[in-house]
Amino acid sequence: MTPSSLSTLPEHWVTCHLSSSGIATLTLNRPDKHNAFDEQLIQLLITQLKKLSLDKNVRGLIVTGAGKSFSAGADLAWMQRMADYDEAANIADAQQLALLMQRLDEFPKPTLALVNGAAFGGAVGLVACCDSVISADHASFCLSEVRIGLIPAVISPFVVNKIGVSWSRHLMTSAKAFTASQGLAYGLVHEVVPTDELNNAKEQWILTTLNNSPEAVVQIKMLLKGINKHSPIAKDNLASTTSHTTKAIAKTRVSTTGQAGLKAFLTKTTAPWKQ
Repeated sequence: MTPSSLSTLPEHWVTCHLSSSGIATLTLNRPDKHNAFDEQLIQLLITQLKKLSLDKNVRGLIVTGAGKSFSAGADLAWMQRMADYDEAANIADAQQLALLMQRLDEFPKPTLALVNGAAFGGAVGLVACCDSVISADHASFCLSEVRIGLIPAVISPFVVNKIGVSWSRHLMTSAKAFTASQGLAYGLVHEVVPTDELNNAKEQWILTTLNNSPEAVVQIKMLLKGINKHSPIAKDNLASTTSHTTKAIAKTRVSTTGQAGLKAFLTKTTAPWKQ
């Protein structure tokens, strides 16, 4: 079975606003689904990031969510479809998620994840790919994949690059939820503010960004990208890393454990390893 057609994309799932000062805001806009993403939302984000990266008027990019959540991670219906894909189709599907992470990580202008609520699973990858992260104090985070027999494979290089090996090992193997304040200590989050001050914090980031030289910011982002040759997302390592992670998640999804975990999660039954 192959992934579903993307010929008719629900464009309202991702809104894009470019201010007169050049600050672009991409908002995940499925509040009724806690901004969970599937192959369609992923494609919409990829398209918008490509367009904005080529727009010379863009000075900075903000990524946030509509409603109460930043993003709940993978959409349940998408997970059901993935469970029915063969390994080759799962690899193709995972490659699109990898491309999204790469596009955001390599965005040429300053990026801000404005975390307005819960960020679970793959959403932690989006947060990790941004230069700056401001979170509401009530937000929670979780790399929850192993709870249902899967692994955070595709996002793992970007999370490791952001918070390091030690915290990545702990959070990915424990699937332990953590607070915004803990995210600050881990290095995932850079500023935690009360919910009613989130907009003010965003405006301060915009002001700071606009006061900086656009050319210098582009240059330092390029320099930083090339400094750490041992990073899993360094240019010389990225292709092999992506190939390894996409194959890993595809293999896990079609495995006996992965299938059993997904089935238990989707049907709200007990996973076999919990019995």
